[in-house]
Amino acid sequence: MSRFVVTGTDTGIGKTVFAAALAGALGVPYWKPVQAGLDDETDSETVARLAQVPVVPEAYRLSVPASPHLAAAVDGLRIDPDQLMPPTGAVVIEGAGGALVPLSPDLLFADIFARWQIPVIVCARTSLGTINHSLLTIEALRARSVPIHGIAFLGDPMPDSEAIIPQIAGVPRLGRLPFLDQLGPESLAQAFAANFDLADFA
Repeated sequence: MSRFVVTGTDTGIGKTVFAAALAGALGVPYWKPVQAGLDDETDSETVARLAQVPVVPEAYRLSVPASPHLAAAVDGLRIDPDQLMPPTGAVVIEGAGGALVPLSPDLLFADIFARWQIPVIVCARTSLGTINHSLLTIEALRARSVPIHGIAFLGDPMPDSEAIIPQIAGVPRLGRLPFLDQLGPESLAQAFAANFDLADFA
């Protein structure tokens, strides 16, 4: 059964697009536990459009596009970890921002990942700084005994970074999703199929 968590080394690196590609390739539902920011297309709406898979409603929909702990405070809420229970069955779950983004002053996304014990895929951009950010993310997950399925790169080719990070971290390189000039369901599915082996997600 395919159950994965998608996290990133930073915000705005394209992990929602990767999550859409993965969910679409596997033909499984998608879940974003906490959505912060509702003015533009939400991540769930993006995945529904790009992957055309069922989308599980968010546990929290917060109005401000900010770190979830701040967005929740602005809305007069405190995120309850007991409300963040993953759906049963096959699913692709996407966190918000990086692995150490706070949900509250005393709770990080990585803490939730540790509770779930669902294999995590780390999404890393290929631009400058990715080695440090990727290795720190992996160390933070390992410190909490979070199972790491592998690392997926996003962006233009950077062979050295794509080789040295998995080597040092001791995690599988799953592939690299390139930037797409025309992003749509067909182009995304084709790019994923051309750059990833679906057997690696079995």
